[in-house]
Amino acid sequence: MTRSTICIAVALAMIACTTVRAAEQSGGNVMRTRAWGQMPDGATVDRFDLKIGTIEVGVIEYGATLVSIRVPDKNGNMDDVLLGFDTLEGYLNRNFGGVTGRFANRIGGAKFTLDGVEYNVTPNAGKNHIHGGRKGFDKVLWKGQAWSTGDEAAVRLTYLSKDGEEGYPGNLNVTVTYTVRAPGKLEIHYEATTDKPTVINLTNHAYFNLAGAGSGSVRNHLARIFADNYTPADEALIPTGEICSVDGTPLDFKRPALIGDRIDDLTATRGYDHNFVFGNTDGTLRRAAFFYSAATGRQMQLATTEPGMQLYTANHLRDLKGRDAKVYNQHGAFCVETQHYPDSPNKPQFPSVVLRPGEKFDSKTMFEFTVYRTD
Repeated sequence: MTRSTICIAVALAMIACTTVRAAEQSGGNVMRTRAWGQMPDGATVDRFDLKIGTIEVGVIEYGATLVSIRVPDKNGNMDDVLLGFDTLEGYLNRNFGGVTGRFANRIGGAKFTLDGVEYNVTPNAGKNHIHGGRKGFDKVLWKGQAWSTGDEAAVRLTYLSKDGEEGYPGNLNVTVTYTVRAPGKLEIHYEATTDKPTVINLTNHAYFNLAGAGSGSVRNHLARIFADNYTPADEALIPTGEICSVDGTPLDFKRPALIGDRIDDLTATRGYDHNFVFGNTDGTLRRAAFFYSAATGRQMQLATTEPGMQLYTANHLRDLKGRDAKVYNQHGAFCVETQHYPDSPNKPQFPSVVLRPGEKFDSKTMFEFTVYRTD
């Protein structure tokens, strides 16, 4: 990427950008529901396809998983910016775009104490717990229902996580709603209630490549992350409990920088796998990050009500055959997992992740896809 291109992209992070509106002008929203496969026990998995404006989104009931996000490039060509697979079988026991919970990210020692009671959750990352356990929310069958209005198309998925599932207390009723709005917005709205005190941390584990899924490395993507701080972690990626400045580290994206500029400095994690701290806990939607592909002109802006975000650069992908026979490799995508901080149940100085009866867990993350054209 040339210096002039980087300067243009920097400006884009600050100002409104040109947006391709062809699809919005040529037709309204489209909603389609169809059977997309069967679980090993024979249960049918439905797929929901939502289209409005310049965005087309596919969601399946297994894992409440995002399987497709198609948006135009600077020439108006549609492509999928989400890594995925041709059939349901590709998603079974693999989290690509699924809802991650009951607690996203890690819990150190696979245990926590709540109201004086110690709970042991499934150790599925060595001695630690990650992403809800061996059968987290990304590996269960949700129930979906879609609808459409003149302004938006949406699918709401529900799941009951029973008391004791993966070691967590309380019957947890969870709802996740994906809503697409013109011209290129996707909102994820998470809601939950419980009948016992519990902990909760929900996110989505989508793998993005704005040059198109399977097009190669995202090292040449420009990134800006609106975070001054991060949570340092040990070799098992369990936070130490500190909150430190990103200044002088490879995690400093306060000014736009290429993902690949300093990624090789992160030898312990083989790339980015770090929690950035926004610090907001009042439930307001605030800007979180911005990504840009000069090759296609696609931009993705991200806003969230969550106080943190894990940036992960697909450090462990190796020769994985994906959609349309494309092969996914290391650094071939990035994940932006909006969340509370890892190991929060064991870090009382972190924002609380406790949900009690009578309360409602309510979290939103908004993606906005636009296109920058130089002509």
